[in-house]
Amino acid sequence: MNEGLQMRPDLTEEEIKAAVIETFTAKAIESDECFPYCFSLHCARGTIPEAEAIGYMREDLEQIPDEVLMGLGCGNPLVGITIKPGDTVVDLGSGSGIDVFLASKKVGEQGKVIGIDMTEEMVQKATKTAAHYGYDNVEFHVAEIEDLPIDNCTADVVISNCSVNLSLDKPRVFNEAFRALKPGGVLGLADVVVTRELSEETKNSIDAWTSCFAGALLKQEYLDTIIRAGFENVEIVAEREFNDGNSSERVRSIIVRAQKPAN
Repeated sequence: MNEGLQMRPDLTEEEIKAAVIETFTAKAIESDECFPYCFSLHCARGTIPEAEAIGYMREDLEQIPDEVLMGLGCGNPLVGITIKPGDTVVDLGSGSGIDVFLASKKVGEQGKVIGIDMTEEMVQKATKTAAHYGYDNVEFHVAEIEDLPIDNCTADVVISNCSVNLSLDKPRVFNEAFRALKPGGVLGLADVVVTRELSEETKNSIDAWTSCFAGALLKQEYLDTIIRAGFENVEIVAEREFNDGNSSERVRSIIVRAQKPAN
């Protein structure tokens, strides 16, 4: 067993979900206490190097509210995706909204970016940030990514950053993304996968779940699950080691692109 991992034998789905919500609730509260909308840059700006390390550009980060910079995520799901003015973008597991606010710059006044997150405090934080800075083309909803409050064929682009691995029903997540996309729409994911089966100790570790790797699929299984949802042109466009500070497993961060067939 990896030193430092808190074990809970035979974790239930309810326990895992509660632990994830508790963890990200605490992160949202801690962030707001550190950065109470007073234009003090000492907290949020300190996370820019972390964001750059996983694929974000400093010049892009400097164009969005400092409050959204929390040092979370495992990659930049927007890399290589074309987002046009007027597009509708849906972000699965949007957190504080970093990718929502980045995408909002691209969709413009005629477009919309919708953030979905199951942590109420994250949604409150992101909504407060949007109102504070006058972002009229974004909205955030408390919901689970397995059951999106999005009509069929609504989105031009669906993105997600290190959230699908936390889901206990990944096929349903990809089915929902497929349903929400318009024909020809694009799926862009930054997520965590593994290159060998996880140990039972890891699968039953609360820390490993909240560190975003206990629920990770094998890399090929992850891609196959996307394909079974109906997507085509599924490919990994970037890959690197995922260093969470605890795991001795072979954990990778990947950026995946896929497309809903046009017909």
